[in-house]
Amino acid sequence: MDNSKKAIGVFDSGLGGISVLRDLKKLMPNEDFIYFGDSAYAPYGIKTKDEITKRCVEIIDFFIEKGVKAVVIACNTATSASANYLRKKYKDLPIIGMEPALKVATQGVKNNNIVVMATPLTLKEKKFETLMHKFRGNNKVVKMPCPKLVEIVENDLLDDETTVINQLKDYYKNVNVDNLDSVVLGCTHFIFYKDYLNEFLPETAHLVDGNMGTCKHVKEILEQKHELNEENHVGNIEIYNSSDDQKYMTLSNKLLAR
Repeated sequence: MDNSKKAIGVFDSGLGGISVLRDLKKLMPNEDFIYFGDSAYAPYGIKTKDEITKRCVEIIDFFIEKGVKAVVIACNTATSASANYLRKKYKDLPIIGMEPALKVATQGVKNNNIVVMATPLTLKEKKFETLMHKFRGNNKVVKMPCPKLVEIVENDLLDDETTVINQLKDYYKNVNVDNLDSVVLGCTHFIFYKDYLNEFLPETAHLVDGNMGTCKHVKEILEQKHELNEENHVGNIEIYNSSDDQKYMTLSNKLLAR
């Protein structure tokens, strides 16, 4: 089969990666995508690196059976824990990961106050410390682990305004939001909170995420390999989930259309 006609695999610990899938589809409407949500093993943010890596290997093996031409790790936590290992194991398969967009938040600025919202594992991994060392400069960066925001998405509670706002207030209770310059959304689940955060935070606090940067990187890699699907058709999306509970399939489609 012509590689350009093959699908792109996208996976996440659960349903947050749907936000990346949505942006990939907008950027490359001709492409076919296969999404795998690992809801049966979620959340990744409180698991060990070995546990996460084992799941990632099983998911990529599933994608290889499906014949994908590239894999997007649409999960900051899985990228932090496993990306380097996965790229060594699957040398012939392009594997594109995510990282908190601290570089974007700090570009051309100094003495700014920045909050990085992410999972506990992402924030304690060496990969993030390296990122901090490289890009923090003179800016003050506050690390904010937000595991409950992942749970809210996975439990279809995004439309429960009281629950969401109360949780955000709890996470920000020790932060002077009026002095905030940027908020980095370091988990793909958190993209779904943009409207809430725009209401909750002052206008001076800019929301930054790495979704579109990752999507453009995927497109660039496929262009370099001459594997973009240039057929004039609307690409297909297949969605799979490790959980047998049908609610995750329903919620995946709901989030894709959100």
